[in-house]
Amino acid sequence: MRLRVEDTDRERSSSELVENILTSLRWLGLDWDGEIVVQADNLQAHREAALSLLDQGRAYWCDCVSEAVQARAKARGGPPGYDGFCRTRGLARSDATALRFRTPDDGVTGFTDLVRGEVSFENKTIEDFVLLRSTGMPMFLLSNAYDDAAMGITHVVRGEDHVPGTPKYLLLRDALGLGRPEVFAHLPMLVNEGRKKLSKRKDAVSVADFAAQGYLPEAMVNYLALLGWGPSDGIEIRPLAEIIEQFRLEDVTPSPAFFDVKKLQHINAEYLRALPVDEFIERARPFLSGPEVEAVLTTIAPLIQERVRLFTEIEPMVAFLLDGPLTPDDASWDKAMVKGINAREMVDAAIAGLTQVTEWEVEPIRAAVEAAAVSAGVVNAQGEAQLSKAQGPVRVATTGRSVGPPLFESLAALGQTRTLDRLRAARARL
Repeated sequence: MRLRVEDTDRERSSSELVENILTSLRWLGLDWDGEIVVQADNLQAHREAALSLLDQGRAYWCDCVSEAVQARAKARGGPPGYDGFCRTRGLARSDATALRFRTPDDGVTGFTDLVRGEVSFENKTIEDFVLLRSTGMPMFLLSNAYDDAAMGITHVVRGEDHVPGTPKYLLLRDALGLGRPEVFAHLPMLVNEGRKKLSKRKDAVSVADFAAQGYLPEAMVNYLALLGWGPSDGIEIRPLAEIIEQFRLEDVTPSPAFFDVKKLQHINAEYLRALPVDEFIERARPFLSGPEVEAVLTTIAPLIQERVRLFTEIEPMVAFLLDGPLTPDDASWDKAMVKGINAREMVDAAIAGLTQVTEWEVEPIRAAVEAAAVSAGVVNAQGEAQLSKAQGPVRVATTGRSVGPPLFESLAALGQTRTLDRLRAARARL
């Protein structure tokens, strides 16, 4: 795989943007062969190629501005786009002229697409497109066609939005005598929940953002591979080497691919759970605010590992183990303490029962909370403790949240003194 920086649009190109792309590729573990090709380094060769088409009569100078093109299209009531106005005017090169390619008036330009099958365009529907701007800067299409040939690119794999430009690309390659690539494959566009094309303004599309949110690069690569494609055996979560072995361009669907963040988080959670505990802690470290957080994480890391989807979820889930006052979040307090069943009675019974525990371990703690539920009347029709409802007030009082690692293991890690102090503080607030 070769890597090329396509930077012919100098106004929108910068070293910072390029470095962001390279950083993202490296984070994903995607490597490339040979040196990076910078398209701007070849601009003179691109210009010479365009001027050779002028010498052959396959291109001409044009001074039409976009407003004039649009006005003529409106006046004639035809489709928008350039109408060949300057084809026979014989204009010379100047600061006001761009160089346009003269597309054939008849015939068809087509190609075989591994994703979309046979694709063809009538040449008469393809407008005479610009090769060189009035500044002399080559257009993307010209630079792309030339550099693909110069680099020996055999497989042109890109988004479906490039389909309309492919006949122009092929006409250019033919006119310049550059031959044609062996394979075309136009991949489906990515869409959001509203089935609209992903937008940089509205959607999370930056790899750097996903890295900062706590995704694993291997999970991200695994998920991206599944957009528009699926393995024949139906096993979606698997090592990259196996994905490469199974992947075939012919199996990619042409339908738009939904970028499902929930599915991405599910896949990331599976990868997190598969990590050895020591590696989980090591890779979580950049997302923790300090050594004290890492210290408390270490005490219950396996429990946290089973429940988080992202590294950024770890610290809020272990924060209850830190020293200092606890402030339950409002939504959790309202759900468990205000709207919960017999919350006051449950907290009172939990204080009484947990005070009597002599061995502060998981099973004695569980038994005490279960007995407290019966005492507080949080029971089913058979008079048995409803632990699922009884745990809510205890969890919020001691951890500040309605979700987290298993309660009894959390209380064991928290310690008897802090557990009882927090239960009493919650009872006072009630």
